[in-house]
Amino acid sequence: MKRLSWDQYFMAQSHLLASRSTCTRLVVGATIVRDKRIIAGGYNGSIAGGPHCTDEGCYIVDGHCVRTIHAEMNAILQCAKFGEPTDGAEIYVTHYPCIQCCKAIIQAGIKSVYFAKDYKNDPYAEELYKAAKVNVKKVPFDNFFELKMMGNVTQ
Repeated sequence: MKRLSWDQYFMAQSHLLASRSTCTRLVVGATIVRDKRIIAGGYNGSIAGGPHCTDEGCYIVDGHCVRTIHAEMNAILQCAKFGEPTDGAEIYVTHYPCIQCCKAIIQAGIKSVYFAKDYKNDPYAEELYKAAKVNVKKVPFDNFFELKMMGNVTQ
């Protein structure tokens, strides 16, 4: 039986989380992992109980939607809320993290960032990751479910 690699497994989880996004501009999911165990997940959307962009439209200020909180931040804050340490953890994200999420990832002590798609990759974020000794790796996402339905994965 062919199984998903750990990277593909956690990236698949991030894509599943992204399906909950209420952002109309970009759908993003993030999964935080420590010792091959999922400790938190997040997707981009409004704060809990707040109006969603899918319902009321984006709230744009200086070219950015301020209604939305990013998937990476949601996952990190979920760890804070439930007392789950992030020091030394890994994060799997559907898209390259923005500069603000980059800084939060570093401050949270996350040591590896895996992303599936490039998205406005900021050169300063790359500098910050390097200085903080955070491993950053592109892990393209192969949709396991589509492959299985097409008969390309054996059971």
